[in-house]
Amino acid sequence: MAFIGMLLAISVRAQKSAESSTILINNVQIFTGKEEKTTIGNVLIVNNLISKISAAPIAINKSANTKIIDGKGKFLMPGLIDAHTHLMFAGITQQTVMVADIGFINLVAGKTAEQTLLRGFTSVRDLGGPVFGLKQAIDLGITIGPRIWPSGAFISQSGGHGDFRLPNEVPRLSNTGPSYAERVNAAIIADSPDDVRRGAREQLMLGASQLKLMAGGGVASSYDPLDVSQYTEPEFHSAVEAAENWGTYVTVHAYTPKAIQTAIAGGVKCIDHGQLADDVSAKLMAEKGVWWSLQVFLDDEDANPQPNPENRKKQIEMSAGTSTAYTLAKKYKVKTAWGSDFLFDPSARVQQGKQIAKMVRWYTPFEILKMVTSDNAELLSLAGKRSPYQGKLGVIEEGALADILLVDGDPLKNINLIAEPEKNFVLIMKNGVIYKNTIK
Repeated sequence: MAFIGMLLAISVRAQKSAESSTILINNVQIFTGKEEKTTIGNVLIVNNLISKISAAPIAINKSANTKIIDGKGKFLMPGLIDAHTHLMFAGITQQTVMVADIGFINLVAGKTAEQTLLRGFTSVRDLGGPVFGLKQAIDLGITIGPRIWPSGAFISQSGGHGDFRLPNEVPRLSNTGPSYAERVNAAIIADSPDDVRRGAREQLMLGASQLKLMAGGGVASSYDPLDVSQYTEPEFHSAVEAAENWGTYVTVHAYTPKAIQTAIAGGVKCIDHGQLADDVSAKLMAEKGVWWSLQVFLDDEDANPQPNPENRKKQIEMSAGTSTAYTLAKKYKVKTAWGSDFLFDPSARVQQGKQIAKMVRWYTPFEILKMVTSDNAELLSLAGKRSPYQGKLGVIEEGALADILLVDGDPLKNINLIAEPEKNFVLIMKNGVIYKNTIK
């Protein structure tokens, strides 16, 4: 009980630090996150909310000890949102994940979270990994990082994309117990509707804001070919039923038409990846109002290294479908989100902004900025009451949460500014707290 009391005391202090400030940012070019046009104006932040936006000067209470920032005509926009992260696994190799002490993994993840925020990502949807402790530490102000919508452990069938066991751990006997990945809540192996239901309920119990199931083969996994479908409609339905009973939803890792269509038939509300989707699958997503969370997987200099020749073959096949997937998403007007999905590659995580900028192949800069702010915020809101944070995100509006970036330049004209956050993001604010300010 004493430990819980200490955490509550820390939480109160963290909340007070974010709720006892007044900041006025004058003379900025305001991008709302929804409209292509921008307006020159001033923004008042009181506590953790945007209190007032005005083209006219904003009068302030001199006794409020207001911090005044001259924006010098720079571009003010909502904080970026990454709809597909793995904060626990982005900063280390897969081999390290399998053998390292979980304490070391947590410390690396804390640094990864801090660097993510300092690249301008104020919110993320984490789709697999034991991230609950990291989220709690960030929320209590113990460490720095973005808001996290956690899924907890991957839920996977045996031999599926979330099965990290070694070959010598198969078969799993009744007296051998769970694997290491299961013991640290990185993954759950579930092979029946009842097993899936139990796994789903366990993650919801731990605080999952949405559930993540593996619906098909993957590039980084060693056992499953890319074309295989994983889980049946009844198994998906078990997870969906558990999620809906908690007022939230299920998303799935899927590439192929069969995996996508089976998952949708089972009631899932979001498809992550989908590079090998066809017209039928894309049209079905549009008709059912299913979200499509796409990643800019290209076979270029930034592709995740795959030293295993079989995995490399899968990577080439998958990335060849990326352009088709984006084309289909636009053709059928599917609700589209963006996520990075950096995994097991410490060098890749710094490229989040660069991956966003690459979408200019298919979208205008405005469409891109809207996707990674207000559109991604709409996807986060699908968690309903299971959302760990209350308030409006992804927009610059009065009453919205004060997650704000100030950019040196206009990304509506040059989207590549997003690719170099260290240079171009001169102010980063989350929840009314300034984490970076290099304005002279």
